[in-house]
Amino acid sequence: MKITYYGQNCFAFETEKATILTDPFITGNELAKDKVDISTLNPDYIFLTHAHQDHTLDAEAIAKQADAVIVSNFEIANHYGEKGIETHPMNHGGSWSFPFGKVKYVNAIHTSSFPDGSYGGQPGGFIFSIDGKTIYMAGDTALTMDMKLIPMEFDLDLAILPIGDNFTMGIKDAVLASDFVECKNIIGCHYDTFGYIEIDHEGAIKAFDAVEKQLTLLEIGSSYEL
Repeated sequence: MKITYYGQNCFAFETEKATILTDPFITGNELAKDKVDISTLNPDYIFLTHAHQDHTLDAEAIAKQADAVIVSNFEIANHYGEKGIETHPMNHGGSWSFPFGKVKYVNAIHTSSFPDGSYGGQPGGFIFSIDGKTIYMAGDTALTMDMKLIPMEFDLDLAILPIGDNFTMGIKDAVLASDFVECKNIIGCHYDTFGYIEIDHEGAIKAFDAVEKQLTLLEIGSSYEL
């Protein structure tokens, strides 16, 4: 599986049967907007962890140009359904077998509202079981004991964790999260986009190295093979 990073919490998963995009925030991201042309993105599915603008800004435009299905919580799915976009609603604890693989919607501790202040349901994360690989996308979250439930059901190959602090977990809590989910292979997200979440890259990598885990910090537009 090829995983490409487009900044903040936006990733593309190129699987055997579909291309998945998560949390598209590109045209408003100063770090990504000159490196990524959203008109070139053609996902089959767009997964949204919550309604904040830095996770949903380009969802409507990309979904309409690609005829993609938006998957998110019930409230977010309704929001985009009213715009004529095909959606699939989920909620915490639920799983669904899509044509490309199985997805479970899991808990996240954060807030969730659209840019106009309207209610965006409760935030979440996703566990993707695709092409023989299992990936945990935490979304925006604090460290939570619910993460300890994940290895009771899943053997993770990769965890995508927020590490920018201030709005989400920072490095120290992300290291603990990797312990909770029992995963040694981590990709960092939700960092450097704004002044509040700029990180020390070298220090972050060393913190994971110290517990014999690998933190990968992808350049925008670069890819990772899983």
